[in-house]
Amino acid sequence: MTDDKTLPAWATLAEADDDQVPLLGCALLIARDEYPDLDIAACLAQVEAHAASLRPLVDGLDDAPLKMQAINRRLFDELGYAGDHDEYYDPRNSYLNMVLHRRRGNPISLAVIQMEVARRLGVPLDGVSFPGHFLVRLPVDDGLLVMDPFNRGRPLGTEELRLRAKPHFGADVPDDALFDILTPAPTRAILSRILRNLHALYVGSGDWARAVRCMDRVLCLAPDNAESLRDRGLGYAELGHRAGAARDLGDYLQHWPDADDAETIRGRLLDLFGDGRQPGRLH
Repeated sequence: MTDDKTLPAWATLAEADDDQVPLLGCALLIARDEYPDLDIAACLAQVEAHAASLRPLVDGLDDAPLKMQAINRRLFDELGYAGDHDEYYDPRNSYLNMVLHRRRGNPISLAVIQMEVARRLGVPLDGVSFPGHFLVRLPVDDGLLVMDPFNRGRPLGTEELRLRAKPHFGADVPDDALFDILTPAPTRAILSRILRNLHALYVGSGDWARAVRCMDRVLCLAPDNAESLRDRGLGYAELGHRAGAARDLGDYLQHWPDADDAETIRGRLLDLFGDGRQPGRLH
């Protein structure tokens, strides 16, 4: 079990091997940015307790889909975890401590809890960065069992998956493309998606300090992420931190000079420093 004392520091994640980046632990580190007094050990213990309550039943089942059915019944029917259909864009749905407390979440936060409980029980459940809503997948003898954690772990058939993917492709989705979409999402990608979801919410509400914080955390996970470097720079600009904006947007243009939005970013820099002043110290 990962505990609070053994969780990695944000500054070490860029160099950490993928297997040294704990999904649940790092998701709770994201939450601690917003809730500084968060008791991470208590949250970890809550997930452990969910798994422990299922272990006698799940260990007695031989079939992986039956094990998964028991896990879903416990999480969604008995414990009451559910997608927050009424307040989908509430930031609390992205913070794992609040999801554990409220038993409400968005697709990716519910998927993290579902995966973490399943994995503790020896069920190899993976996340899927599906267009639109995040999903989970379980290998079975004849292929994949794909489920929707936002809707109580409901299994999804091939045709429904095609329909969900089609708006993002603009055309029918061939088998090979659908198979590619269903590739397991790495831990860093899952954590980055949580952070990008939060970033979008905070940009929408004009909360630029929190928006910048989210992109800073993505860059701890993936320092070469161009989109996050650009978005952090734009957030700094909104906050009036000219030095930070100049650094990030300048680095973005230096490394990706042919980006589709390169001219727009150059214009943003000119707007920032069109008065001829040099960027000041970033506080």
